[in-house]
Amino acid sequence: MGRTALAAAGAAMVAAAAMPTTQGSRFGPAVTDFLKSKADAPADQQHWALLMAGSNSWGNYRHQADVYHAYQIFKAAGLDDDHIIMFHSDDIAGNSENPTPGQVINNPNGTDVYAGVPKDYTGSDTNAANFLAALGGNTTSTGGKTLSSGANDKVFVAFFDHGGPGILGVPTGTGPYIYANDVNDVLKAKAAAGGFSELVFYIEACESGSIFDGLLPTDINVYATTAANPTESSWGYYCPGMTPAPPSEYNTCLGDLYAISWMENVDASDTNTETLNDQYKLVKDRVSQQGTYSQGSHVMQYGTVDGTIDGEVVDEFIGNGKTATKKSVSAAPATVAGGAVAQRDADLHSMYYQYLNAEEGSEKKAKAFKAFTDETNLRSAMDAAADKLAKALLTAEELAYVRPEGEAVTANWSCYKESVAAFETAFGQPLGQYGLKHAGILAKACNAGKTAAHVTAAL
Repeated sequence: MGRTALAAAGAAMVAAAAMPTTQGSRFGPAVTDFLKSKADAPADQQHWALLMAGSNSWGNYRHQADVYHAYQIFKAAGLDDDHIIMFHSDDIAGNSENPTPGQVINNPNGTDVYAGVPKDYTGSDTNAANFLAALGGNTTSTGGKTLSSGANDKVFVAFFDHGGPGILGVPTGTGPYIYANDVNDVLKAKAAAGGFSELVFYIEACESGSIFDGLLPTDINVYATTAANPTESSWGYYCPGMTPAPPSEYNTCLGDLYAISWMENVDASDTNTETLNDQYKLVKDRVSQQGTYSQGSHVMQYGTVDGTIDGEVVDEFIGNGKTATKKSVSAAPATVAGGAVAQRDADLHSMYYQYLNAEEGSEKKAKAFKAFTDETNLRSAMDAAADKLAKALLTAEELAYVRPEGEAVTANWSCYKESVAAFETAFGQPLGQYGLKHAGILAKACNAGKTAAHVTAAL
């Protein structure tokens, strides 16, 4: 790809069109008058937060910025560090591309959200096995902090990263992905063991609805919301060249649209009167660009959506449950969304701006050009391999099949996991944040009776 073509490709990304979707959003119940009071809580009730950013590298700055912002919200609300469990690669605050070394921002006008963040699980410890163990309260597996919550306790889980059909990403090089069946199995086991009274789970990722759709029971006191429905992208936000834009010295997106929407809502709202369902509707409106879905996604609800958990005020889950949530970040949220970048293109968007902002003729500009072209070439090769696989393993009807609402990605999760691993081995590269969009082909192959051996043979 020549430099003229590179500039054209970058300009095209900046002007990215809306991503059409075929599945409508799921609406919660009508606004309820049922607001549970802190006075109703058992005397021994404790509050917990499990927060994970599942990516690494500068181009994914936004995910760790999101998780750091979440930490500051819980900390400002009175939750102690021994009840906040943090997963993050911890590779952006000190990154050479960071114009403010040692600091991270999640909003163009926001304050540093990195200060004081615990390093419970960082680097290679930010992996699927540790996350699932921490979620389940299995201290033996991790050797670190886990959700040691009990039957009267309230838990808040938030995840920020890339995703695919039934998959949540992990930082490159840290091992297998997080799969939807494992997440739901842990939640069901923890509920059965009396591991919480109520749990809320917010996910920022592409196709994040597929983590719960057809899998999360409605009767285990788990309420979940996701950035996207089971088949669409989520969106990066505060990106270079967009409005609102990050400060000019930043060449990467500062946050994700769904994530910053719910967190900026917490920062600006009276969370002692606003319910979770109130918040859901406000976030849904912002992320959908006021229902137009122009550069936006369908925010979803799953699990116990009957006016009980989602009828409780936000403060019942943010903080220690005893004091009203304090505001953690000074910047006020916008009432509507601005320009956004599809999640899987956000790193490419960052690469383009690294190239654009580098000094002409410099080594840094040459490296940025190579990084951009290497990534686009890898994506082309990934697309070709996925197309070859689909033609070899699926009929046209099987490939075109669209899951109805309430149907999980697959019933054969072992085959799916083995097939993903087989594809990555045969291709010689992980699916990664872009390739995860093709994972659905592998799930469909398993649903059609194919195996990992068929995947290997096809490639």
